[in-house]
Amino acid sequence: MQKIVILDTNVLLSDPQSLLSFPRAEIVIPETVLGELDKLKTARVDPDLRFRGREVSRLIFEFSEDGSLTEGVELPEGGRLRVAPLDSGNSLPEGISPRNADDRILGTAYQVQQAAGPDADVLLVTNDLNMLLKAQTMGIPVQRHGIGEEGGWTRRYIVRPFQRYKIPLGILALALAVFAAVVLVSMVSPRGGTAQLPSEFKSILSANQQGALDALTTLQTRPDDPEALLKMATFYYEANNAVLKTNPVLALDYGRQGIRYYERYLKISPQDNDALADFASLLFYTGQTDRAIQEVGSVLERDPNHLNANFNLGVFYGQGRQDYQGAIAQMKKVITLTQNDPNQHIVLQQATTALGQLQVLLDQSKSATGGAKQ
Repeated sequence: MQKIVILDTNVLLSDPQSLLSFPRAEIVIPETVLGELDKLKTARVDPDLRFRGREVSRLIFEFSEDGSLTEGVELPEGGRLRVAPLDSGNSLPEGISPRNADDRILGTAYQVQQAAGPDADVLLVTNDLNMLLKAQTMGIPVQRHGIGEEGGWTRRYIVRPFQRYKIPLGILALALAVFAAVVLVSMVSPRGGTAQLPSEFKSILSANQQGALDALTTLQTRPDDPEALLKMATFYYEANNAVLKTNPVLALDYGRQGIRYYERYLKISPQDNDALADFASLLFYTGQTDRAIQEVGSVLERDPNHLNANFNLGVFYGQGRQDYQGAIAQMKKVITLTQNDPNQHIVLQQATTALGQLQVLLDQSKSATGGAKQ
């Protein structure tokens, strides 16, 4: 079966070597991606980002010396590399606009999939949450490349500097272990609690797993316990992050469950700005951009300088609404809030990089709009 991998711009910028990460596959770069890389040459962006853009261009140029990129060239580890234009003569799925750069990349992926036929194994690799969700609705197999600091700019730049109750999860087995434990508790202890758990079973749980288990069993008898509700909301927030790369559908389910816990907690503690900001992020991760903006706006009404609320609102504007001017304004505010604080150096660096990327996107948007009017 032929393996075809289509790479988004953000994947190449996060990892230029992703060109060589799929041996024996046909690597397809949408022509729009080349245009985005070219704009980085003169854009006012983070030097590291510009370096990675040059590195991608250098690799592609070296491969092109062996043939035509439109027809395909051989890669060192096997497979081929080619550039695919968007065929404006062919119809595109509903909701896809050729005026939008991300949609042009999606449209190219769709046309590649259609041309390859049902027997081909086509995969779109992107770190853009909106593109990931759109691709799923179009029936295009999709996955993320990398996570955390090297993920796409949406996931990379959603920040949680107030980590007062973060529960690291690690792997999906945590969720399975906790829920298996709850079932066991329900069977052996009608009143709830962990006292009836076999000691051997309890010994295999980590401290964090035990904390999540305690929260669930507390909620069996005290369903409005705020500490337990917040712990489970955070549990699902982290579960969403843990499986997003490997199972976006399961991540969406975790996100929705986390939202329910946040809603219950915030009815009891509506003034918790940190929890409300995290709640807004989880709404955004599950595709509810408008509501995410509304909730994070509530945080900023009470605390205009709330750092992660300001930062994440910029992400919501940029990735959710393609409101690049609004996103740029938010990133500038974050830079103002962090530029004299040595403890926020990482956030300052992220805001500066995001600002450069957003400026590129704004310039591309203006160029596309101007071109359409001519």
